[in-house]
Amino acid sequence: MKRQSGILMHISSLYGDYSIGSFGRNARDFIDFLKSEGFSVWQVLPFTLPDDHNSPYKSLSAFAGNPYFIDLETLAEEGLLTKEDLAGAKQNTPYYCEFERLAKERFALLEKACRNFSAWDKVDSFMKEHKHIENFCRFMALREENGLRPWQEWTKDELSDTHTLNIWRFIQYEFFTQWAEIKKYASEKGVSIIGDIPIYVSDDSCDVWENRKLFKVNSKGYPEQVAGVPPDYFAADGQLWGNPLYDWDEMKKDGFLWWRERMDHTLEMFDGVRIDHFRAVESYWSVPATEKTARNGKWIKGPGMDFVNAIKEGHGDKLIIAEDLGDITDEVRALVDESGFPGMRILQFAFLDDGDSIHMPHNYINNSIAYTGTHDNNTIFGYLWECSDSERRRMLEYVNFPGGDWGKASPLLIREVFRSVSALAVIPVQDYLMYGSDTRINTPGVASGNWSYRVTKEQLNNADGAFFRDLNRIYKRW
Repeated sequence: MKRQSGILMHISSLYGDYSIGSFGRNARDFIDFLKSEGFSVWQVLPFTLPDDHNSPYKSLSAFAGNPYFIDLETLAEEGLLTKEDLAGAKQNTPYYCEFERLAKERFALLEKACRNFSAWDKVDSFMKEHKHIENFCRFMALREENGLRPWQEWTKDELSDTHTLNIWRFIQYEFFTQWAEIKKYASEKGVSIIGDIPIYVSDDSCDVWENRKLFKVNSKGYPEQVAGVPPDYFAADGQLWGNPLYDWDEMKKDGFLWWRERMDHTLEMFDGVRIDHFRAVESYWSVPATEKTARNGKWIKGPGMDFVNAIKEGHGDKLIIAEDLGDITDEVRALVDESGFPGMRILQFAFLDDGDSIHMPHNYINNSIAYTGTHDNNTIFGYLWECSDSERRRMLEYVNFPGGDWGKASPLLIREVFRSVSALAVIPVQDYLMYGSDTRINTPGVASGNWSYRVTKEQLNNADGAFFRDLNRIYKRW
């Protein structure tokens, strides 16, 4: 990989006027902004539908897109919404996603756009090429006819009304059509976009409903063992995610076809992808479904290189990042090395103790992605203020901080990531702005209060862009 730099920011955090970021003119503006600052990569979080806590990491589908990202102004330009519709959808605040309002109002607005839509031949063609999306639309229509209950509790398996089915088909067509235009624009500007694949899906998802034999669920469709991670730096009780586990032996019988189709779909949308919780490919944490925490789980061997070779097939020119964080063993490190995928290096993990951690910038390797932090971390400024005294001392000593206001050490820490040998350096948008912990987007192990952070255009324009332009120029990432 050539030396590059990028910003990590989810679409939901993008500025705009309609309660959440979207695939419209502001996405194009942000691409222009990245290019002007010397960044050539935009990393996003999963585009999948979020769960009840607004997390995109436990979705109803591994293939379908989040309806909230559809740009309303684009629908108006297509004659599907009116100026009055747009005025009624204007947000009350630009500083966070208005999830409650979106849940109450957005689907009705998209339904109106659907009623005004006529190019159904294009929708039909799209669905023929994307069978998992078509199945998802049918799944969502059936879900509504069954009172929005989990599919394991459904009493009807045939549609009596195709109205909801058509709305979902329209929504998904618009989602992917609009995104294709944004992706095309980014490519023309020389900006690569890196997506994100959650390792697991939800137990009440279309994926489990459609492919029950590929998951470890009982005869009624419920998992008896669920996913999570053991106690770690983020959570003393571990993290109990609750996702159903894959039946890797069954998946191997057809060469991991479902996963290969998932990778094909994702890498059609993006220039590269981060595979979340890649360590589960070597061994995964299995917890009895009756447990209240993730403490009483056990490690079970994963599919290893058989899986890696399957998902790499046909994607030799694409960047695939292995999220190799957490409880990492020699076996996991060996798998990442053999895969050839770049792993991740997180500056905030470098100073947890006095050891010579792989996350210390002098230990980075070229085939790695260097971050100040991820979506699961505090901001670098917030971390400086909230970490232990010993961590802070090690951190400030490392960057030769002369003393004074700790906040002034943030640029020195960010500089370490840019000057490192890692081929790609990525910072969350909050670190570009030098913001504190009140702007972090997620706190692992905490179910509520996450994912709502948004940036404004004024904040980006008022940040110290010259500092980052210099970093990209000096360290040859431009």
